[in-house]
Amino acid sequence: MQIHISALSEQQIRPDVEIVERKGLGHPDSVCDALAEQLSVQLSKYYLEKFGRILHHNVDKALLRGGRARARFGGGEVLEPIDIYLAGRAVMRVGDVEVPVREIAIEYSRAWLRENLRSLDVDRHVNLHCMVRPGSVDLGELFGRRPDETPLANDTSIGVGYAPLSRLERLVLELERLLNTRGFRDRYPSGGEDVKVMGVRQGSRIDLTIARAFVDRHIPSFDDYLSQRAELEAEARRIASGFSDNTNIRVNAADGKEPGSIYLTVTGTSAEAGDDGEVGRGNRANGLITPHRPMSLEATAGKNPVSHVGKLYNVLAREIAESIVLELDAVEAAHCVVLSRIGSPVSEPELVDIRVATVENRPYDAAHGRIREIVGDQLLDLGLMTERLLGGQVQLF
Repeated sequence: MQIHISALSEQQIRPDVEIVERKGLGHPDSVCDALAEQLSVQLSKYYLEKFGRILHHNVDKALLRGGRARARFGGGEVLEPIDIYLAGRAVMRVGDVEVPVREIAIEYSRAWLRENLRSLDVDRHVNLHCMVRPGSVDLGELFGRRPDETPLANDTSIGVGYAPLSRLERLVLELERLLNTRGFRDRYPSGGEDVKVMGVRQGSRIDLTIARAFVDRHIPSFDDYLSQRAELEAEARRIASGFSDNTNIRVNAADGKEPGSIYLTVTGTSAEAGDDGEVGRGNRANGLITPHRPMSLEATAGKNPVSHVGKLYNVLAREIAESIVLELDAVEAAHCVVLSRIGSPVSEPELVDIRVATVENRPYDAAHGRIREIVGDQLLDLGLMTERLLGGQVQLF
């Protein structure tokens, strides 16, 4: 394993312009990520219970085809349901035991949708399709080649992470999360779970554009919609004030001046009519979309939590960067890229590239030894990540 350490430039950690996006809980892309990951987690638990270990699977392909709806003040209707297709590869039979993949996929997808999208009638508004098939012989053999040793990477891929989050990144992340807390939704039941936040910083000025689906049955009139939109904007401004005193906020910027041109929905998600979704098109493993930062295009959701480096290394890279910044007082920022090679132990990446920025540009040579130790410690703990992933203790999107 090679570990390369170099310096970050001032522009890399404090750019003049910054753009940050987060797709929220009910966004069609986020729904696909969530259902793919739910399927992987529940399959893993079934495999563990029935066979004593997690068997090979990658169910990281999901597509949401939006439905058709007619929203109206006081309550509209869904005319054609949303179709969600769950696909990928998994072990579906062990000897004479058939794994109920379809039943697991449908049952737990319905449970997640009921739990998280409360204005969606899962039985009437959604059709779920399980299209998972058995995996290839070679990858299945690779997955189980060393059942009692460190798993072998089942792909040649990269994981990317950095720390710390910028002020804008923290604001965008926290704002969407707060708008989708149960407490906030209970106070403002007209707000749907489909929230998207786009933040732009130019110098010290921050502009936030927030898109939120409103639920029609809680809004009796156009004036009431305008009032509730203004309340949401005021709440967002209050939250943003803790991060910046120079913030401009717009909510549902595409709204027109007539009742027929506003973001009104029946179900609280644009998936009912206006948008489709797919795994991997949304947030990266740190919960954000950050074009001014290093990013991987690898989707984390739905990949197996044992040997798929597309999942493991994106979490690992983030945690390495976070540990470096936390443990080394002289380091104020760190980027990390981890490269795997298919067939090698997941604990032995091909390359770990670390880039750091130090306080007041202090020399970082003295930190090399500790940085290498942190990388080694994180790799030793990689085996614990599977348990954390199954327990929902790791952010993936």
